[in-house]
Amino acid sequence: MNKGSQNTEKNLIYGLNRGDHDSFRALFDLYSKPLFQFSLNYLKSKDAAEDVVQEVFAKVWSKKTEIKSDTSFKSYLFTIALNAIRKQFNKLSKLNEATHEILFSLSSNKPAFDDKDDYQALLNKLEELIDLMPEKRKQVFVMKKLQEKSLNEIASELDISSKTVEYHITEAMKFLKSEFEKLKAGGLIFFHLFVKKNKAFN
Repeated sequence: MNKGSQNTEKNLIYGLNRGDHDSFRALFDLYSKPLFQFSLNYLKSKDAAEDVVQEVFAKVWSKKTEIKSDTSFKSYLFTIALNAIRKQFNKLSKLNEATHEILFSLSSNKPAFDDKDDYQALLNKLEELIDLMPEKRKQVFVMKKLQEKSLNEIASELDISSKTVEYHITEAMKFLKSEFEKLKAGGLIFFHLFVKKNKAFN
């Protein structure tokens, strides 16, 4: 960064310190794309990378009066980004573990399941079937089976009864069992994995 750019950035930080929205927007325009690309290189997910960028600048705004103009603003941003990326890694790996575990279980019971494309096709099908669920049912299912939240946590967050949560999970499992059986891709094993692992709804 040349001297002129450094001076411009310092002026923008001074503006940010005062709560000037234009200065904040200018800093966002300057660094959002590099931050997005940096995050994408690690996370391989556009949505997750966008979440990182939003989290970084939300923190910048919340800490606007504390940011110093005589330190590297870029380093400050990327340090926040790295911390956010670590959180996203934990979130994504937990989500992926649940879906991948299903398909790995299928692979041990389906001799032909040894092709990467087959695996990806089944993974895509699982995601597609979840997306086909009614919105509330999908939300409950994801919270319970992929985010591993308890019945009471889900009921509280969605402001519904525990019985309603249980109903949605039961209906979601019936739907997935039926669809995977139609595919002849080990639906009973799929069903067994989910129900056996999470037999209790609390």
